[in-house]
Amino acid sequence: MATVAFHTLGCKVNHYETEAIWQLFKSENYEKVEFEQASDVYVINTCTVTNTGDKKSRQVIRRAIRKNPDAVICVTGCYAQTSPAEIMAIPGVDIVVGTQDRTKMIGYIEQFKKERTPINGVGNIMKSRVYEELDVPAFTDRTRASLKIQEGCNNFCTFCIIPWARGLMRSRQPEDVIKQATQLVEAGYKEIVLTGIHTGGYGEDLKDYSLARLLQDLENVQGLKRIRISSIEASQLTDEVIAVINDSEKVVRHLHIPLQSGSDTVLKRMRRKYTMSFFAERLDRLKEALPGLAVTSDVIVGFPGETEEEFQETYDFIAKHKFSELHVFPYSKRTGTPAARMDEQVDESIKNERVHKLIQLSDQLAKEYASTFHNEVLEMIPEEVDQDHPDFLVGYTDNYLRVRVKLSEDFIGHIVKVKLTKPGYPVNDADFVRVMQDEETHQKVVNY
Repeated sequence: MATVAFHTLGCKVNHYETEAIWQLFKSENYEKVEFEQASDVYVINTCTVTNTGDKKSRQVIRRAIRKNPDAVICVTGCYAQTSPAEIMAIPGVDIVVGTQDRTKMIGYIEQFKKERTPINGVGNIMKSRVYEELDVPAFTDRTRASLKIQEGCNNFCTFCIIPWARGLMRSRQPEDVIKQATQLVEAGYKEIVLTGIHTGGYGEDLKDYSLARLLQDLENVQGLKRIRISSIEASQLTDEVIAVINDSEKVVRHLHIPLQSGSDTVLKRMRRKYTMSFFAERLDRLKEALPGLAVTSDVIVGFPGETEEEFQETYDFIAKHKFSELHVFPYSKRTGTPAARMDEQVDESIKNERVHKLIQLSDQLAKEYASTFHNEVLEMIPEEVDQDHPDFLVGYTDNYLRVRVKLSEDFIGHIVKVKLTKPGYPVNDADFVRVMQDEETHQKVVNY
């Protein structure tokens, strides 16, 4: 039996797509082995969001070639899409496929085995107008299943290479999304994370259909308990979407809304499509609709030209609106983007100082948010055994608090109620209260 090994760099979408590519190999009777083992085929799913992403991708490719010089080395993903020639130039790379036509990969492998000439299967992504259907009926190792609903982005922010790596907005057909959601529930998943390159843009290219409509349709999937949106832009939090979230039984009290900067002048240079007053108004509306809502966000610090005053605006906005956690990134030049060519690049030491300040603020806000739920009973899905405390499981509540609770492994993947006894960050301690009644199996409610 032929073997295949995978290595995925980058975002949730890449991880989702690696699972989809694995399904293709599985249907051809391949056996999956660990990446560190000798394998007949290596698939490296690359990232290109920063120059470092490119560099890491090249390192992993070379590592695979060293593992087994006779293996078929297949490179896919964003870096493969933007720089196929650069990858083909690495001695030992056999096949390059970009961010589309992944279904052709097995055929290319067969062709390569016969002809022994490297294959560049990368096409012009900007011409793609149809979502590439890649099904994932189950995941290898997660209790939360990702469900990819769209591809590409039309925003062209000045710091971002992704439209060139992923192409323009393409939404997955609603019936395919619902079909896969149903499959995932049948495979035992209670929570689904809607994901994509620009998830909130779902439906913009469909006739008479929208993200709000999709959320309503997912509400009717029997057995699905939680819907989480992996990321949504403020501009896509329409009144209609907020109304649907407000009425929903399944959309969780957690939204990831990328801020990038809290300064209107920086946002303009980034070519972001909102102002701070608009962002603030959307946050207020959301918190009315969903009391106790956790809002997490991404922030880029030290964007070209960012002054001390502009950074302070960002800091103050975050402190005022009490985000529950931040992902903070120092701005890093991405070759090929307008921001990389801008004057007034900020000094690394200033960037690091600002990153440090925001991370401290994030830790403080995360603790404050968690403490508002002290002694409250919340629902969580245990995901794995705690590495440091084998008698405990860790997982996330609906409002994205990471919780540690003393429970046996049998509870992984089930919804349990826990009482938060010791709020903290990055983890909260809780006591087990009971298992949620599961309508499908009518399992007995266990009291502890």
